[in-house]
Amino acid sequence: MKISLIQMNSDADKAKNLDDAERLVREVAAAEKPDLIVLPEYFAFLGEGRDAVHGSGEGFPDGAVYKRMAGLAKELGVTLHAGSMVEKSGNNHFNTTVVFGPKGDEIAKYRKIHLFDVDTPGGVSYRESDTISRGEDIVTYKVGDTTVGCAICYDLRFPELFRALRDKGADVIVLPAAFTLMTGKDHWEVLSRARAIETQTYFVAVGQTGAHAKGQKWCWGHSMVIDPWGHMVAQCSDGVGTTTASLDLARIGKVRADVPVAQHHVI
Repeated sequence: MKISLIQMNSDADKAKNLDDAERLVREVAAAEKPDLIVLPEYFAFLGEGRDAVHGSGEGFPDGAVYKRMAGLAKELGVTLHAGSMVEKSGNNHFNTTVVFGPKGDEIAKYRKIHLFDVDTPGGVSYRESDTISRGEDIVTYKVGDTTVGCAICYDLRFPELFRALRDKGADVIVLPAAFTLMTGKDHWEVLSRARAIETQTYFVAVGQTGAHAKGQKWCWGHSMVIDPWGHMVAQCSDGVGTTTASLDLARIGKVRADVPVAQHHVI
């Protein structure tokens, strides 16, 4: 299985973000011919303020971003894990991943469960719950015979979600993110490697990078693929770009046989 990661620097210009995302998807599809392409969290809009975030939202499946990504997946014949975007559903707004299959059909939808309400060491406060409603469902999908689990950004800090994904058969877990610079430099790689080791899955963490909100906030980037033993097998350089990894799916079974943690849980 071959996976390509797209690291972006999205901002409040939705049209530009979508053009950038499509260009990068096309480039990596042509160059690498992957089975799965992954975009970061809030790839279509990474702006500030409740009204702006809600204004960027759209209903599914009729929204313009949804239709554009579905059409792109179909045209390229690839599974496209469309990071996350703002989904408007009634009076609620969700931070939602939609995954499109090679025929352009929706094969998964995951609404972020854990919301980022944090005061960072740098003195900046984030209150995602002021803007976004919480999801409830644990979601997986298939790429060929491989089961892929869904998570988003702050979910990374809650190992029980990833254990649940593994228990649902996930061999690969994908986490789009816009991890902050202050927390990312110390926690992004450590936590991602821990989740891979705990679940004995390939862990795919795809981040936003650089400044947004006119330089008021920064994202850490460092998108990466980690194998079931916790080894880094691919990583993006700083800045906008891509990386691709070929996953040795047989390694998952070997690691799980060597250290059968899933058989040893007592609580």
